[in-house]
Amino acid sequence: MDTLTLTNKKQTPEDRQQQLDLGTSGIVPRHIAVIMDGNGRWAKSRGNIRLFGHKAGVDSVRDITEACAQLGVEYLTLYAFSTENWGRPMDEVSGLMQLLVQSLRSETKKLNDNDIRLLTIGQIERFPESCQRELKEAIRITSDNKRLNLCLALSYSGRWDITQAVKKLAHQVKEGRLEPDDINDELITSELVTAKIPDPDLIIRTSGEFRISNFLLWQLAYSELYVTDTYWPDFRRKELYEAIGSYQKRERRFGKTSDQIVAK
Repeated sequence: MDTLTLTNKKQTPEDRQQQLDLGTSGIVPRHIAVIMDGNGRWAKSRGNIRLFGHKAGVDSVRDITEACAQLGVEYLTLYAFSTENWGRPMDEVSGLMQLLVQSLRSETKKLNDNDIRLLTIGQIERFPESCQRELKEAIRITSDNKRLNLCLALSYSGRWDITQAVKKLAHQVKEGRLEPDDINDELITSELVTAKIPDPDLIIRTSGEFRISNFLLWQLAYSELYVTDTYWPDFRRKELYEAIGSYQKRERRFGKTSDQIVAK
């Protein structure tokens, strides 16, 4: 899990030009989701413990968040801690919880100063009380911000999300407020924890693994997938621009033919 940090580092003219080029060469994704993978392997390759990799990944969170805000991306969702991650060694999980609290406590003001709104999805109630307090406070403080929506997926899994949505619909059927035949894609979508968030246009996975690891299973139906061998602690805006450039070269057909897309 990586936490968030923002700075007011001056943007270089070269970087600004790269962003302008991306803005004119195609559509910048409205929503980018990232599976931040490779922290542990990055740390191990340097002879350090896994938590060292998570701490190093903070710089990547900062840089990618800043770059997305500058590019005009509306939503950035980071897969920070999965439901399955609770099964990791206790010392690693404990260290991650402490890292989350420390970062939220120190960086909420910077999020607010940068007009970035913090959101979370997942089973937040499973987190220690200290984590829950810091999360709720950061969400409250940044609730009116509009430049970028930064969504942290914490104790989240796609199967859990679909299951909890189905349970809600089942209760409505049981109570006679809904007929089974009325259940459709739109109803299921409305009960997911991402109901108020658009589906990702682009999903990026670092570390070279070709799987989505139980992340946004329903929402990724037509997302464009980009996989890089780069470990998350080494992933910076240069790699983000490459991912967006790849996305802009693709034809999003949503089940239709190329001719239908052109005709439209």
